Amino acid sequence: MDNKIGNEIIVSIVVPIRNEEQYIEKCIQSILSQDYSLEKIEVIFVDGLSQDKTQEIVNGYVEKYSNTIRLIENPQKTVPYAMNIGIGNSIGKYIVRLDAHSEYSNDYISKCISTLEKIDADNVGGLAITKGRGIVGKVFAQVLASKFGVGNSGFRTNAKSGYVDTVPFGAFKRESFQKYGLYDVRLNRNQDYELNYRIRKSGGLVYLNSDISLTYYCRNTIEGILKQSYENGKWNVITAKLCPGSMSIRHFIPFLFVLSLIIMPILSSFLLIFGWLFALELGLYILFDLVYSLKGSSKISYAPMLFVFFPVFHLSYGIGSLIGLIRKIKTA
Repeated sequence: MDNKIGNEIIVSIVVPIRNEEQYIEKCIQSILSQDYSLEKIEVIFVDGLSQDKTQEIVNGYVEKYSNTIRLIENPQKTVPYAMNIGIGNSIGKYIVRLDAHSEYSNDYISKCISTLEKIDADNVGGLAITKGRGIVGKVFAQVLASKFGVGNSGFRTNAKSGYVDTVPFGAFKRESFQKYGLYDVRLNRNQDYELNYRIRKSGGLVYLNSDISLTYYCRNTIEGILKQSYENGKWNVITAKLCPGSMSIRHFIPFLFVLSLIIMPILSSFLLIFGWLFALELGLYILFDLVYSLKGSSKISYAPMLFVFFPVFHLSYGIGSLIGLIRKIKTA
């Protein structure tokens, strides 16, 4: 792709970071390996006061690539603040939001930009190929790549190219932020989904190009999985409250499942039919859990763990939403 237009920066890459010492180096190396000319790229890392070696690692690359890489501080720590700071300090025609927990194929940037130039869309993204480290991470990655695990989240389950409701991270035309606004700083999570909702609500378009892909590294400990899924569930409720209409029904399926596990046994003590419905629900869930555990396991030895991880993920996610709702009711 010919992207030599004078000496100007064409692409501004913004990467929110905080305590990413385990992942940041490979992320940077994948950015520096892009087939899009580095002379036309600026990479802005926005650090949320990391307490590990993240800043030290990034600064090492800043010294080597001072014309390309910058490190900016984010006192507010959260991702939407980081993105807004990065966008405000960027000069590129296109803005690409990347994630430090990921690595990118060497044609990632060029394909994002060519898609933006050819397709009528305000935001373009690709498929997130989820991988994990260690046995726990590898098994959990299969949960996040399964339709039983995450529903119709197309970018996780190898959807075909087309217009969608959201994409992971995203590549934007600069004018899209002028037209639709910046990231909502109230949202510690779901800020990408909310922005894509705002774009679509205002008549813009979000496009998934299945030829574009990134490798996303999921949590690799039980504690990390539980914490992340619980927080995601909680923030779905918070986001729905702060930004009505922004969340889809799929985000609340685990909440409805958890709610049914509480309500159905109570109702069954009054009417037998609810007992039968509850038994049917549990039976179907266990059946689907078993089928997708056997079908989705990359190794047969992973199937028993996967059989446990599906309900662990769904329940912690749903409990997070339930607690989020209770807290919202109490503070209303």
